[in-house]
Amino acid sequence: MAMPLPIDSGGGYSSGVFNTEWEKLQGDESAQDGCHAHPYAIWHGLKEWGSMSNGFIIAGTSSGSGKTTLTLAFMAALSARGYRLAPFKIGPDFIDPGHHTRVTGAASRNLDGWMLTRDYNQTLFDRCRQKADLAVVEGVMGLYDGYDGRSEAGSTAQMAKWLNLPVVLVVDARSMARSAAALVQGFERFDPGVRFAGVVFNRIGSARHLTYLEEALEGHVAMPCLGGIPRDASIEIPERHLGLHTADDHPLEKEKITRLAQLIETHISMDGLLATLEAPRASGRPLVAAGGKNIDRVRIGVARDAAFCFYYPDNLELMEDFGAEIIFFSPLTDGTLPEDLDGVYFGGGYPELYAALLASNSPLRTAVRGCSQSNMPIYAECGGFMYLCDHLTDLDDQTYPMAGCFPFGTRMLTRRKALGYREIQLTAPSPLGPAGLVGRGHEFHYSELSATDSSIASIYAVTPRSGAAQSSEGYRIRKTLGSYIHLHFGSNPDMARHFVASCRLFREERIQRR
Repeated sequence: MAMPLPIDSGGGYSSGVFNTEWEKLQGDESAQDGCHAHPYAIWHGLKEWGSMSNGFIIAGTSSGSGKTTLTLAFMAALSARGYRLAPFKIGPDFIDPGHHTRVTGAASRNLDGWMLTRDYNQTLFDRCRQKADLAVVEGVMGLYDGYDGRSEAGSTAQMAKWLNLPVVLVVDARSMARSAAALVQGFERFDPGVRFAGVVFNRIGSARHLTYLEEALEGHVAMPCLGGIPRDASIEIPERHLGLHTADDHPLEKEKITRLAQLIETHISMDGLLATLEAPRASGRPLVAAGGKNIDRVRIGVARDAAFCFYYPDNLELMEDFGAEIIFFSPLTDGTLPEDLDGVYFGGGYPELYAALLASNSPLRTAVRGCSQSNMPIYAECGGFMYLCDHLTDLDDQTYPMAGCFPFGTRMLTRRKALGYREIQLTAPSPLGPAGLVGRGHEFHYSELSATDSSIASIYAVTPRSGAAQSSEGYRIRKTLGSYIHLHFGSNPDMARHFVASCRLFREERIQRR
């Protein structure tokens, strides 16, 4: 292994709104060369090297097993040892990658076996691993859970085999004794194609409890026990309705990161785990972006603050590869939009938590509405879509005015409204492309449209899962497109290409009118 570079255990990140992974990458030449993956080239499979499998996946037996906390703890411990890490999250989650980035100082990427092709996942992984010593990948749900019950599509196990990575299995051992061995044995034997680096028992009651569990494994499973983590509620990240608190609004203090690292060093056989990993293979020539950097650039504003923080890095980088200059702004604090914009992108987040502040910023709301009325291309997902509606009603039945691009209202609910993968097909032209274009993404929200207007076209034909009936979604007014679905442009980079092209056409028309 090459001599690792020292990394600040706090990830080098402050709590500032715009001190994000994007700015970190844009200002760091080595990071651009290593992990700025030029996803358009990835889509075309332009890779010339083999997989570098020096890394491991942390997977649970189920959701809630503690894999996120343990993933952060492993990342903290390895960073403290001086390893340069390439962090990843399997699945469509936005929140966990933010925590990964804060702990490691490297942008965490989403891998997904259903939204993205095997070639896309493999090449993205290789590219980001190129400038790191070790890859640490957090799984999704339980190890074998995925898109449906019939196949491994979208599962952690599928990704482990695609990337040829061993799995560290996390078992919640509360109230378990010898039965834990049966559980581990079942996971070990279920799919012979999955390799295991070992098992970690989480939330053990005592040292004697761990000894009991280790004795139960003897003669019944092949994987080693790497250790056991005592019960400690203070190290867990609090949750709310969409999952864990984000890195923006619940920063991991350096003291907590240090404590997580010490937890691993005290209770886990880290040296034993590292000894089982393969050495990285030499890489070939780097990827070359299909778009290049000589394209006439267009300026696209991207809402980025504590209210709007859910973005796939690939989406922004794809737009950059097709000629976009990304300019971040804050609907919470900025009184005006950035100058000379040719398009706007609103990601998801928690607008309901900041509804009063968003409502009070009437100059920004008016500016956004004016852009929509002038036919500027605007694309919004989930929380961003809620912001573009006329008003938002929270759980206290308080209603706040929003941007008013759509004559809709949204209302927060106490129970989840929608969850799951989605495939969409455009039924009419939009800023993302012509009718017939297909893309994939994910939907997860606790709100619904409380007021609609039948004159506003819905242009998504949505297939929620294999064999399920299609539904309509995705609303277009002028060149403004809003939806509850988070689309991953890596599933079809033509979405990014069309959006940038639409922005370029708007700019040309705007210049001609001057």
